[in-house]
Amino acid sequence: MADKVMDPSQLDQILKSTIDSLEKGKEQIFEIAEDSRNEWERLENNLKCVQEKVVRTIGETEKLEFLEQESRKHLMVVSKNFDQYSENDIKDAYETTRDLQVQLALKREQEQQYIQQRTEIELQIRRIKNTMERAEYLVGHVAAAMNYLSNTLINISDTLQDLQDKEMLGVKVIMAQEEERQRVARDIHDGLAQSLSNIVLRCEICEKLFTMDITRAGNEIKEIKQLVRDSLKEIRRIIFDLRPMSLDDLGLVHTLQQYVDNYSRESEIKVIVDCYDEEQHIDSVIEVAVFRIIQEALNNIQKYSQATRAIIKLVIQDNMLVGTIVDNGTGFDVPSVLKMRPQNAYEGGFGIIGMKQRAQLLKGKLDIESQPNKGTIITFEIPLLPIKKQEKEDTNEEDNSNDSR
Repeated sequence: MADKVMDPSQLDQILKSTIDSLEKGKEQIFEIAEDSRNEWERLENNLKCVQEKVVRTIGETEKLEFLEQESRKHLMVVSKNFDQYSENDIKDAYETTRDLQVQLALKREQEQQYIQQRTEIELQIRRIKNTMERAEYLVGHVAAAMNYLSNTLINISDTLQDLQDKEMLGVKVIMAQEEERQRVARDIHDGLAQSLSNIVLRCEICEKLFTMDITRAGNEIKEIKQLVRDSLKEIRRIIFDLRPMSLDDLGLVHTLQQYVDNYSRESEIKVIVDCYDEEQHIDSVIEVAVFRIIQEALNNIQKYSQATRAIIKLVIQDNMLVGTIVDNGTGFDVPSVLKMRPQNAYEGGFGIIGMKQRAQLLKGKLDIESQPNKGTIITFEIPLLPIKKQEKEDTNEEDNSNDSR
């Protein structure tokens, strides 16, 4: 395992900051789009006013042109017939024509100014409209990108968490296997090996007693027989802990009932088992997985729940094996427990993960409902369908693991 892995909470913070930055960028682009739209509307109103002024000015210009032409004609007539008109008439005609020409020049200049103003506004409208459309385009695409990134990044976070859980679980499984080997070695050394040594010693004593005291030799043989029975019982217990042979011979229901009977005697927790008909055949891989899930659940109940009663129910419906484990213990806050991440793989905390992944390996699922002081309900569903050989091998690799929560 790598020396250092990223904490998913840190990744979540990074992803949140990234999405927040995108959100701020989207808001700024939206503000640009809104400002552009407001400016576009303002320019449209201005253009409408300028267009009205242009039309009005053109009309006024045409009117002045007509008056100026008429005035020039009159001036020509007066100028040619100066003998018929007085000096004042000629002067008035000249001044009138000049005034009309000045007004016409001013009006034409005003008309050109309005036309130029209209052209500039139209150019501004095209530019601002282009900016507005691009901003609206960006807003839509940024929103789509944010949705995509949010979903993708969340999936990445979940995937990373899942990979870390599997990595840590794998190390934990190895550690559990080593601990199980050590426990088996210790049980054999302290129990079975000592018993066998004692049997050998007692047999040597019997050999000597046969020539000295037959009655005492007979008593020794009886005691040796009891030692052999006890040793055989110890061997069966060790074998059952490693893998209950009765799973292959008698099936899950019988093995589970046998295990629960021993569990209730040792833990003083009353356990009620309600199972499907024993005659229904289930794949051995599924039976092993279900047995280990129930075994882990009962271990957790004994270690942590302070429960006095538990109920195990197994039913087969819709080609699914559905299991429920209920206890009346102290319960716990499920999200808090699932979010806890041990500092290293040698700490506990992987019992729940192990149960979940056993179910997932068989294309099933496992859920936990619990609240402080309200007990715990574990439910799992496993499809009763043929599974791939590799999946069987993956499941069998975990048979001997006995993780703790």
